[in-house]
Amino acid sequence: MAENNSQLTIGFIMYPGLTQLDLFGPADVLSRMQGTEIKYLWRNTDPVIVDRGLRIIPNTTYNQCRSLDMICVPGGPGQIAMMDDEETLAFLRRIAPGCKLVTSVCTGSLILGAAGLLRGYNATCHWTCLDQLSIFGAKAVAERVVTDRNRITGAGVTSGIDFALKVVESLTDKRTAQQIQLQMEYDPQPPYNCGSPRTAPEEIVDSVRARLHMFLSTRRTASERAAERLKELKD
Repeated sequence: MAENNSQLTIGFIMYPGLTQLDLFGPADVLSRMQGTEIKYLWRNTDPVIVDRGLRIIPNTTYNQCRSLDMICVPGGPGQIAMMDDEETLAFLRRIAPGCKLVTSVCTGSLILGAAGLLRGYNATCHWTCLDQLSIFGAKAVAERVVTDRNRITGAGVTSGIDFALKVVESLTDKRTAQQIQLQMEYDPQPPYNCGSPRTAPEEIVDSVRARLHMFLSTRRTASERAAERLKELKD
């Protein structure tokens, strides 16, 4: 376990179409740890346009990054393209073995899976895509944050803050995580008890599934294609 004043280098994979809260929620939490350096990683340093239109400038390229204490992959609609992005997948395979923690938020876990980094691990994902984790040999767990050895995965979008607080505890201690939670006044009181398929009315769950049906089908096809490529790599 790292001391609070130890230098920690944390990398976030960036790509067009990532969900901004998947990135900014955890990054805000983790950057509050003393001595933390955040690297925003992409193949170049051109601005990356995320899913709600913001332009974010990476500060480190894959080639410039030699080692990290932690790697995190956010999710988002652009994740589908990343399943076929061999440069990103190859970077993850290269950097992960030297990381203390290999992590993701939302459908970023599918990218980890496509890189071959979740086989044999418990993991989570956005609730609409949990079933796709098994394609990569992972065991899907319907929880907000799942820790299995040095893999920590967060569920959909807003779970990124919960996820990051668990990461802080893992890298430092519980007290530090609690201090950061209080600094952020992270005290969620949602107006509706509808943030999970376990609590949402059935008709709401069905309507969301129906609205996302074609997109989820495209995402599953990308996962299956990535899994086939992984098999070919091993053969």
